[in-house]
Amino acid sequence: MSRPRASREGMALLTVLLLVAVMAVVAVAILDDVRFSVRRTTNAETQAQAQWYAAGAESLARRQITDLLKVDAARTPIEPRWNGRVMEFPVEEGTIRAVVTDGQNCFNLNSLVYGQGEDLFARPEGTAQFIALGTALGLSRARMAAAAAALTDWMDNDAEASPGGAEDARYAGLATPYRTGGVMLADVSEMRAVANIDAALYRRLRPYVCALPTTAQARLNPNTLTPAQAPLLVMLTGGEIGLQTARAAAAARPAAGWASMDAFWAQPALKSFTPDEETQAQVSLLTRYFDLRVDIDYGGAHAVRTALLYAAPDGAVRTVIRRWTPEE
Repeated sequence: MSRPRASREGMALLTVLLLVAVMAVVAVAILDDVRFSVRRTTNAETQAQAQWYAAGAESLARRQITDLLKVDAARTPIEPRWNGRVMEFPVEEGTIRAVVTDGQNCFNLNSLVYGQGEDLFARPEGTAQFIALGTALGLSRARMAAAAAALTDWMDNDAEASPGGAEDARYAGLATPYRTGGVMLADVSEMRAVANIDAALYRRLRPYVCALPTTAQARLNPNTLTPAQAPLLVMLTGGEIGLQTARAAAAARPAAGWASMDAFWAQPALKSFTPDEETQAQVSLLTRYFDLRVDIDYGGAHAVRTALLYAAPDGAVRTVIRRWTPEE
């Protein structure tokens, strides 16, 4: 009789051990789920707080731009220095860094076309400047012309590919087919989806191009233009001045900035160049578009928010577009 009893006790012990093992597995699963939920909640709270910090930095940037306009409505002051200046704000468990730069010292990709909405047509003047910019950067005219044609076809309202360009038929044959936009570019990164533009060309052009919410040509501000942006001056003059001359012209800016456009054009570095009316119209001492980048380090996480701000003639400053990833 002792052997069956021992057997029953062994089975009972085995059952208990099995139950303990199952409960341990369940407990581990529950703990993992709890840890995941806590982590997800913490991340959500961190992200929400980062958004509030970014919104505060953006509000502060708009206020500063408003103050600049109040100082001089016809000429954007460069003092106190704001263009490229890093503003850092310590916060509990982190830091906020904000940088405002002139957002119109660039070639506006949307100026390759003209029109409104979906009624967009090729602008030859825009193509010529785009090619001139590439030439100043050491890129071939043929490569730039092909890129300009593809960008124009991406935005224009017809389905007929221009010479060297690409319309829907070109993209439909890709492994992952898609169609052209048929509207203005909302962001420079859209260039990467356009035919004739590879990663190398994109990286080379990226510091000098933008996608403003207008088909108008961007107006360069000599008071905020840096020597590193000299290729834009070469572009503006159609290559009539060289890169070294353009760098000298940008570096010659007085400490308080150029007082007038006449003073800028009259400087020694540009004495051999006489701007026509179209060129003069594309240069201004007044900045309307401003780029904002906010870096937030909070709770062990890092987030980047970028925005394009527009200062309207009536003095209002509004956000045109904002993103939660850095520009590429």
